[in-house]
Amino acid sequence: MVVTQENVAVNGSRRSPQEIADILRERIRTGDLKAGDRLPTQAELADEFGVERGAVRQALRTLQESGLLTNVSKGSPPRIAESVPVMGGPQPTMVGLAPRLAEAFAAPQVRVDAACLTSETLMLALGEPLRRIHAGEIRPKSIDVRLLLPSREINLAFPVPVEGRGDDDPVHQRWLSQRNAQGQVLEHNLRALRATHGIDVHVTFRALPFTPPIKLYLLNGSEALIAYYMITKREEEWGSETLDMYDVLGSESLLFSFEQRTGQRDAAFVEQSQKWFNALWETITTDLTLS
Repeated sequence: MVVTQENVAVNGSRRSPQEIADILRERIRTGDLKAGDRLPTQAELADEFGVERGAVRQALRTLQESGLLTNVSKGSPPRIAESVPVMGGPQPTMVGLAPRLAEAFAAPQVRVDAACLTSETLMLALGEPLRRIHAGEIRPKSIDVRLLLPSREINLAFPVPVEGRGDDDPVHQRWLSQRNAQGQVLEHNLRALRATHGIDVHVTFRALPFTPPIKLYLLNGSEALIAYYMITKREEEWGSETLDMYDVLGSESLLFSFEQRTGQRDAAFVEQSQKWFNALWETITTDLTLS
């Protein structure tokens, strides 16, 4: 069984409506939920995600506004829309990253470099290429993943409490718990391919001494995907606390793709992005153990 965020409790916190919407959106995109299918009831979804029904209703409204669901407020479980809208140009990171990863994983030697605040989006987006590997549709010989994540020792620019940091900052502790748990799930899912499929897998983390203002994904040295972190004020339940913080919703950030084959300008962007990543990896970053 592939371990996903849906099977692993991340520091015991409940999911936000946006996280629930992102997961359901990915199920629609990958075909697990098809046009015309009924969703589970709100009670069943609330039980699956460990939340109150209000959070589920908010997630369903988000998907309805995106044109992905119909009959959300009719009393019975909503259905997947018969005609799912096709988005042109940049897409939300959660929507745009998975198909690009699936294509990258069709290569014999897979190389993924990522610099981000946490590995949550990458962890979820890897579900599609992992599914294809387990289904026998693709079979890479090697997978090398390198991740740059912020160090636990720095004062993050975000997320931060609206009222300022205290000696025991629960917002920082929440971020750290998520950074570690999500990275561990990602590493487990990839390393498991050694035993199940004999694929040579390497996953390495290094710690950034600053908060990255963007998220960057480099695929097989031939494509760069970049998204800006948009900071917003929001509240979230964490344990027994309600955290009022300035945070980012990385899965909603628009993802811009640059490919070497597209032209000279894009090729230069991919090359410089890879050089930037390599320079950070080899100089001012430090070894990172997720614990």
